Amino acid sequence: MKPTIHPPYGYVVFQDQSTGYAFLTRSTLVAKAGSLPSITWKDGNDYPLVGVEVSSASHPFYTGKNTVIDTAGQVQKFRRRYGTRERTS
Repeated sequence: MKPTIHPPYGYVVFQDQSTGYAFLTRSTLVAKAGSLPSITWKDGNDYPLVGVEVSSASHPFYTGKNTVIDTAGQVQKFRRRYGTRERTS
């Protein structure tokens, strides 16, 4: 990789704003580290902090709290409202 064309890649802490869950990972957002707030992580080092709205800690699919939308009957409702046309070959 050419060193002049790629953004810096370093450690950043992402924190879910709704649950407070945070995790440390590497990202190119470290390039904006001067404009981001910092947080002291469990290892005692300071890392840039990025707030996210949804993570695996709050997403309904991963938490098991997703709701199943009942779409049964929607096709029948459409056919009842607009009728059906038979295809002629």
